[in-house]
Amino acid sequence: MTRTAVYPGSFDPVTNGHLDIIIRAAGMFDRLIIGVLVNSSKKPVFSTEERVELLEKAIPKIPGCQIEVMSFEGLLADFVTLVGATTIVKGLRAVSDFEYEFQMALANRKINHRLDTIFLMTSERYMYLSSSIVREIGKYGGDISDFIPKAVKDDVIKKLWKGNK
Repeated sequence: MTRTAVYPGSFDPVTNGHLDIIIRAAGMFDRLIIGVLVNSSKKPVFSTEERVELLEKAIPKIPGCQIEVMSFEGLLADFVTLVGATTIVKGLRAVSDFEYEFQMALANRKINHRLDTIFLMTSERYMYLSSSIVREIGKYGGDISDFIPKAVKDDVIKKLWKGNK
């Protein structure tokens, strides 16, 4: 039986904190779907297609785990069921993240009683890191090279600078 999980997020853009969670989750599952959320109420800097491409570029090959990147719209519980997963992976940076994510985990379990959510604490070196911090620093020309995967650094910097013109 293939153990499949979904790691959802907006990934606008992907950070080293996201990559940390992806690599660690890949060690727990045979198949990991990175679900890029399409949220019509938000105005992301990177298009859905760009976010998928950046993730595909950034994620290393991890033996023993098939990793796929897909975009989705609508309920996470429905997407997880659609791709044949039973587990949702969520990264937590601080205790403040937990309350919201705990409520979401309970709601997803109510929608589909077969879904479980696992929480992975981010590595301490990424506890402060978020996509919004990367966007803010990058927009003004700050050095974001320690915050984002090397494989996408040039693409992210170019887009953030372009958005500031």
